[in-house]
Amino acid sequence: MNSWTSYDRARGGGHQDVHFRGVDIIIVVACSVAALALIGPGRWVPGSTRSAVQFAIFALGPLVLRTLESRFPRHRLLAFVASFWLLPVLSLSHGLLDPLVTAAQPGLRDAQLAAMDQRLLGAQASVLLGQLVPPWLTDILMLCYYGHFVWPLALGMVLYFTGRRDAFDEYLIALSLFFAFNYLCYALVPAIGPRYFLIGHFSEPLQGVWVTSFLDSVMRQPPFARDCFPSGHTGTALLVLVYAFRFVPRFFRIMLLPAIGLIVATLVGRFHYLTDLICAVPLVVVVVGLSVCWSRATARREAEARPVRMDAIVRP
Repeated sequence: MNSWTSYDRARGGGHQDVHFRGVDIIIVVACSVAALALIGPGRWVPGSTRSAVQFAIFALGPLVLRTLESRFPRHRLLAFVASFWLLPVLSLSHGLLDPLVTAAQPGLRDAQLAAMDQRLLGAQASVLLGQLVPPWLTDILMLCYYGHFVWPLALGMVLYFTGRRDAFDEYLIALSLFFAFNYLCYALVPAIGPRYFLIGHFSEPLQGVWVTSFLDSVMRQPPFARDCFPSGHTGTALLVLVYAFRFVPRFFRIMLLPAIGLIVATLVGRFHYLTDLICAVPLVVVVVGLSVCWSRATARREAEARPVRMDAIVRP
């Protein structure tokens, strides 16, 4: 077995393999790099030590959980937590990015992104759509926007509990790679989005009928707000659609319209520039390609490493 994906742990005079999935490797590497950057070049930024400690804990998670999983193979809860360790990492790491982004690029790039929208449309997409979309539709779109927190987990659960483990592993590789690259882009091109940068271009606050005002206010005080380029919501929705289309077509059909609404909501809700959405597409393409190659290479290595049983050989 490749040394990057397993190691032998002595137990009772013998050895027991501790297996790491592709997602585990990505989490360990990405979170370790983030922690080292914060205690090294970024140590001058307020809050860097706290973020570094939490990134280090995220990096240790797969090492500890996979070891415990190998020690107690009959404990299904351990296997489940180890498999879904990406969930707390993604849920909590976003709020830790502020010192990391400040260290990498303290300035904002909203002016450049807004200028790109102006060249593409001759107007600002969020301002234009705000004049066209009625309040009742804004409510629906804002509800779709919060599906960002539901669809990735739902597809993961479906793949996990239906036993599609190869598909599940590839999906998690793609999801973890996407967020690693996405967060790197936040550090290189920090932007706060039209709702702040273009506030003077909107004639009134975002208008809905029932829930828009509340949902918009929930997003007004995020722990980290320089997260526009590229659009993580758009990229995640597209990524989940790709894997749903490949492995769970029924899930794809259920998700398609809400996912389209989610993507449109990133503009109507004034969260993103059109440029953010466009640039999320090639990132998804690259990530899916890398994940497919990674999964095929891993399957090939495992097949080569698997011992051949003598009784399985058919002699003429």
